[in-house]
Amino acid sequence: MARAIKEYDARLDSKKRLTLRGAKTMYYRVREKQDGTIELSPRVLVHPDAISQKTLKMIDQSVDHLKKGSVSAPVDLDELNKLLD
Repeated sequence: MARAIKEYDARLDSKKRLTLRGAKTMYYRVREKQDGTIELSPRVLVHPDAISQKTLKMIDQSVDHLKKGSVSAPVDLDELNKLLD
């Protein structure tokens, strides 16, 4: 886990929003844990045109397979979640 470079106390405003001081990106993935811990991971959104045609074709094929029910067995992510916690 990465070391913290900044730490501060913050409070929700009247609309239950939180302000991030000096945020580096516009978008974040929010992960809320059962113990009340909230993790924010920076996200960079990519314009659809920036994705290659080959990748888009592969995504379309995957969606077709999913719709037809041609899928593999579900992947158990519990072990990964244990490592991340």
